[in-house]
Amino acid sequence: MPEKEDPTLPRWFVCHTKPRCEKKFAELMIMEEFEHFLPLVSSVRRYGYKTKKFTKPLFPSYVFAKMPPIHKPRAHQFDHLVRMLKVDNQVVFLKQINAIRLMLEAGLELQLFPPLEKGTKVKIIGGPLWGVEGIVDNPKHPKGIIVMVDVLQQGVLARIQPEFLKRIDD
Repeated sequence: MPEKEDPTLPRWFVCHTKPRCEKKFAELMIMEEFEHFLPLVSSVRRYGYKTKKFTKPLFPSYVFAKMPPIHKPRAHQFDHLVRMLKVDNQVVFLKQINAIRLMLEAGLELQLFPPLEKGTKVKIIGGPLWGVEGIVDNPKHPKGIIVMVDVLQQGVLARIQPEFLKRIDD
């Protein structure tokens, strides 16, 4: 029979927030004095002739929080939280978020890179080819996406930066 965990001992949770509420939820964690981790990365957007720099979450809609399970209802009282996901292997999770902390502290440029397999359907979400759909050519050595012309039974390879690709779920 598995050992029952102590609800008074703090443990890590993955907090799924409403869109664009990560920073607000992190502020509430500070007010409640719960340890948390919200990895932020710098981003630059160009609007016509203007350039705007800002920070955004590395994992959109997620904040990592450490609290005793008996305090979960308190976190759910905040309007910014959708749900809290239990982290089964706390040791592995802690190693993973510590690795992310080290990468951020080292000043490395980080970007979220969803696992893409060969043949995964994707849509381009940035740049001059915005909206074009295709399939991933080779995720181990990505060169871009292939746009198929079914009638000719041929494809055209376009070199696209991975951050401009969004997986299309069938």
